[in-house]
Amino acid sequence: MTASAEQAVAAAVALARQHGLPVDDPALLSWGVNAVVHLRPAPVVARVAVYTPLLRPEIGRPFTREVALAAALTTAGAAVVAPSDLVPPGPHEHDGLTVSFWRHVDVSPDRPTAAQAGRSLAELHEVLGTLPQLWTGSPLDRPLQDLAVFVASGTGLGADPALLREVGELVAALRPRLAGPEMTLHGDTHPGNLLVTNEGLRWTDLEDTSRGPRHWDLASLRTTARLDGRAALDAMPDPVSDAELAPFVWLRELYAGAWWFVHAAREPTDLPEARQRLAAAVEEVGTGLR
Repeated sequence: MTASAEQAVAAAVALARQHGLPVDDPALLSWGVNAVVHLRPAPVVARVAVYTPLLRPEIGRPFTREVALAAALTTAGAAVVAPSDLVPPGPHEHDGLTVSFWRHVDVSPDRPTAAQAGRSLAELHEVLGTLPQLWTGSPLDRPLQDLAVFVASGTGLGADPALLREVGELVAALRPRLAGPEMTLHGDTHPGNLLVTNEGLRWTDLEDTSRGPRHWDLASLRTTARLDGRAALDAMPDPVSDAELAPFVWLRELYAGAWWFVHAAREPTDLPEARQRLAAAVEEVGTGLR
């Protein structure tokens, strides 16, 4: 199901109060595929799954992984936004909505530079590489499962059936090329998920986490439009060439195309752009594979 902003805020407030947290002045910080709510005056933020279940009908699973990974990274001293220590972080269910709770951090409007983003990702990967396996699952199961759902149900989001068949064929062709040493990944390492706080840079939004080659995270940073992704990768101690990253970049392009349709479910006027972006991604990946 999807919900309005009011329903998302109400679910977050109700769950917080059930756990004894006083909430007098909730503030909607972000309204995207998830809602982010500051439960003022408490230093707690709620993430509410609103549109994400359109590609993740089992939304409790990625939310559970996210909380588990953030807790492990916090314990290990990594620069991430931590789960709440004032209420159980969850995930919880209320009125059909899935909610998790996080520590509030003061976020600056400043943005990281390419070099800062690359170095910060390298530091995060160093800690991720030390963690034990926190769940079972096949490599890159998060993006691959999301794309499988999109291929099966994307017509309901307005995608062209012929393009969806092509997406499925391209993903199948890419699978053998997505090889490499497996580690736990952030999953969505674009700079929008790297916050500038008064305590330094902090990674957030680990919902896309899976295990797999680190190239998946590198492809996310490489393809961002928010900064020079190549410069960010070159700032890492062991940069990877674009040729090595190509299969992961192609999968990332298809993945982004799928999620544009989830965005368009929230903003229907962007459906033509979603269709255009998916068609461009299919053309790019098809050409690259040929």
